[in-house]
Amino acid sequence: MPERGKSDSSQFDADHLGPEDLARKIGQLQQEIGQLQEAVVSHAVIDQAIGVVVSLGGLPPEQGFGVLRTVSQTTNIKLREVAEQIVGWPASKELPEDIRQALKAALSKPGSA
Repeated sequence: MPERGKSDSSQFDADHLGPEDLARKIGQLQQEIGQLQEAVVSHAVIDQAIGVVVSLGGLPPEQGFGVLRTVSQTTNIKLREVAEQIVGWPASKELPEDIRQALKAALSKPGSA
């Protein structure tokens, strides 16, 4: 463990950066924060979609993600986008036909993915 006040090579040390390097590092960190925020939102939507799939198919929760993954792979649509469509489905009463068909097929398979 490094001594207090000393930094190892993996730590960020703003004291040794010039203004341009510091600005670049701030930009990188802001981009990373944005990506992390997007990941948290995406994870929440996927969890909600798992709940819809589990409820719809009468599945155990551990199989819900497999169904979403199967629908995503079958339709060649990103998992997050499939999840967003499924989460919005009960309120909008609309689900794209390709996702609807893939979901129906995934739910009808023994073990449901």
